[in-house]
Amino acid sequence: MKALYLTHPQVVIDPNVPTPRWGLNAKGLARARAFAASGVVPDAAMIFSSDETKATDLAGAIAAAIGAEVIVDPAMGENDRSSTGFLAPEQFEATADRFFAEPGQSIEGWETASDAQARIVTAVRRALDNVLAGRPAVFCGHGAVGTLLKCFVGSRVIARDEDQRRMADPGGGNAFVFDLEAMELHSDWMPMEALAPGWFD
Repeated sequence: MKALYLTHPQVVIDPNVPTPRWGLNAKGLARARAFAASGVVPDAAMIFSSDETKATDLAGAIAAAIGAEVIVDPAMGENDRSSTGFLAPEQFEATADRFFAEPGQSIEGWETASDAQARIVTAVRRALDNVLAGRPAVFCGHGAVGTLLKCFVGSRVIARDEDQRRMADPGGGNAFVFDLEAMELHSDWMPMEALAPGWFD
């Protein structure tokens, strides 16, 4: 069964707010709404989301456009980085590099990449088990766990070079098409605007 994984686009960065509660900024909301209106997501799609605000902002825009509900699962959240809280961009990038380079190790107390991969794969598999045949499944989530899911499906080694920031829009709002049951990637990361209607055919 083909499915679509989407990452949230640009967010409001606020060091005083926990990152899971960051929402989309004006550019991110505009991109989300334009994508929702593009006709890329079929009317029959089931929309799944992590419980983080930036993901539910994206999922809500898509669901409103097709008259669907959003099915929220906290297990689809981004890798747990609560041990460090907000990090300045340079420090965050260095820590993220280590996160991908040492998947079995907890970097500065972060959830390991291996554990985060197992969690997102299990959550996506559980969701897909509840999707009726012929109905598209759309997942709204995050860059790191999305990359880990992509690496699993594509039988690729976990690496930062697989990250959306290296392959597509560095601000997020990217997508890939996959089949978890068949263990097939039907695309790599691309900006959501590059996705055409008919991806589910």
